[in-house]
Amino acid sequence: MSERELPCPSQEMIDAVTDLWRLRRPGPANLFADPSFVRLRNCCASLHPYTRALGFNSTLATALRTLGLPCGLSKDFKELPSTPEDAAGALHAAFLATRSRKLHLVPMDLADRLSPLDFGGARLRRFDANELRELFDEEQLRRTHPKHKLEVDRFAEFQWLVVEETVEFDQDKGARVLPDLLIDFSQDFGRIEPHEGRHSGAVEAVLFFLLLAPWEEWAAMGELDWRGFQVPWVHTVDRDIFVRRTAPPSPDSLNWTIAIFLDSWGGEIEEEVPLVRNLDDQAEADLPNWDQRYWEIVERARKSVLFETPIVHFFVRAYFAEGIDEFLAHVIVIEAALGMHADYDQSQRIAPDRHKRMGASKRMRHRVAGLLGSRDFGDQYDRLFDIRSSFLHGRPMGGISSEDRNEARSLARRVVTAVIEATKSGSVVSREDYLDCLLDAGMQLL
Repeated sequence: MSERELPCPSQEMIDAVTDLWRLRRPGPANLFADPSFVRLRNCCASLHPYTRALGFNSTLATALRTLGLPCGLSKDFKELPSTPEDAAGALHAAFLATRSRKLHLVPMDLADRLSPLDFGGARLRRFDANELRELFDEEQLRRTHPKHKLEVDRFAEFQWLVVEETVEFDQDKGARVLPDLLIDFSQDFGRIEPHEGRHSGAVEAVLFFLLLAPWEEWAAMGELDWRGFQVPWVHTVDRDIFVRRTAPPSPDSLNWTIAIFLDSWGGEIEEEVPLVRNLDDQAEADLPNWDQRYWEIVERARKSVLFETPIVHFFVRAYFAEGIDEFLAHVIVIEAALGMHADYDQSQRIAPDRHKRMGASKRMRHRVAGLLGSRDFGDQYDRLFDIRSSFLHGRPMGGISSEDRNEARSLARRVVTAVIEATKSGSVVSREDYLDCLLDAGMQLL
């Protein structure tokens, strides 16, 4: 059923909301005990089975404030709230909704001038102050956080990655409005979910896609950091009125510097501007290749047998990691892409095993060489793997140079992009057979 086909709210619900909308600021000391609130809660019984459950009052109050409950607005809120009829209609529709639209707003901190991009459900570009007001839904934000000041003029100094996501609700009404009701308290709350991401799956899919670009080659000062941008936080705007909005961080959480300009009289003017990591001109020329066409190629690749292992997980983790953890994550990306359990367990190998006496690290070395078409890449992997092993096994070692750090990033990226290319033909039906062919190809290069 589309939103336009949703039935209208009952007159009783409209009357209850109308009474609530008549409450004067700052409202009753206990909103939950107000007769009009109790009346509205009872009206919701036909739409939600747990109106008497602990927590429902708070959830309903969150929705009312999101819709603009007048008595909850600050004195300087000049915009008119929604009418009682509109608020009742929105509340009624929210109970019957089956999905919600989310906007994930990602500041591209430290980013040099980047080409605007549109792919999948994502947009990368600079937005002006009015566009940011709309993206952040400033009016709704002020309803739930009246003291928060959204500094859109300062945010507009940065480029933004905006990721749109549609989330399907759990079919159980209780899980939608009161998810705590369905918690299984017998579960192990301390367990580790191995593939859980730092951010929404939609955001991490977009970051994975962008990280396939050769940022380490574009970076003007790669010896300091290969990353072309930094993601300090992600602010999510959820259109579900039952979800309480969080206030976005301050622009001060991003990186700024002081630039000095000369005025028309030759005097110096200091101005605060975003700090950037400079990229060479090739970035502006090549980044437009990360378009909708390539997005579809990558999305198809992720559904293939070659991405059954956690390649994406470690590739994105390497971006967020620091120091030795970043280096290790990039080496693990290569192992996730080209390694098999059978490399270590001979009983798992498919007969006939043509390379019975070859160890796991040599198998990996040959596969890297076979995939990228040069033994030099196999030798590169061998050297990086030795650094990794020195650290893990406690062998004496010095610092890892910026050259080795960037080499690990570069090799991991090359391997992942080559695996993506291998899926384009659609002919790979067995990961084991594919990796075995790479092993043969790598050996031939020796």
